[in-house]
Amino acid sequence: MKRLLTVLAMTVAMGASAEEAGGLTWTAPAEWAAQPPRPMRAATYKVPAAKGDAEDAEMAVFYFGQGQGGAVDANVKRWVAQFQKPDGKPLDDKDAKTKQEKVNGLPVTTVEVKGTYAGGGPMMGPSAPKPKFKLRGAIVEGPEGALFYKLTGPEKTVNGAEKDFRKLVESVKPAAKK
Repeated sequence: MKRLLTVLAMTVAMGASAEEAGGLTWTAPAEWAAQPPRPMRAATYKVPAAKGDAEDAEMAVFYFGQGQGGAVDANVKRWVAQFQKPDGKPLDDKDAKTKQEKVNGLPVTTVEVKGTYAGGGPMMGPSAPKPKFKLRGAIVEGPEGALFYKLTGPEKTVNGAEKDFRKLVESVKPAAKK
């Protein structure tokens, strides 16, 4: 029993879990709770709400396969289109912050957008628009196709998760050859 408790304590202390899809691995923050499998997702995490926010944020990781999932720019535009200005008008590209960089030798495009979250359609969006929401995303171009990391939730919660999101992105690397 003592040995089991020691192993459990070490597992909790290590905290983060390594995940893998599309020939890439990443390490999720210990505070993010892994959720059950969902269609079209490599992983889903619940990001705890910041003090004062009514709901948690969600980190969804998508992998569609080599040559699948669309071009990086098209995905950035689609993510931006999921948000509206407070007056209900659509956002455009200049309302989003994007950046291209290399992380562990891999091309990465990050995007940040905020406003009223209208979602991505009947299967992927909220039932009602959600004001003061934010999306922080990263598209990592791996050797077996892109991985799409999409953190969406109340603006305060997503802002509070910024360092953990960045650590996750910086942890993405090619998986060890088997």
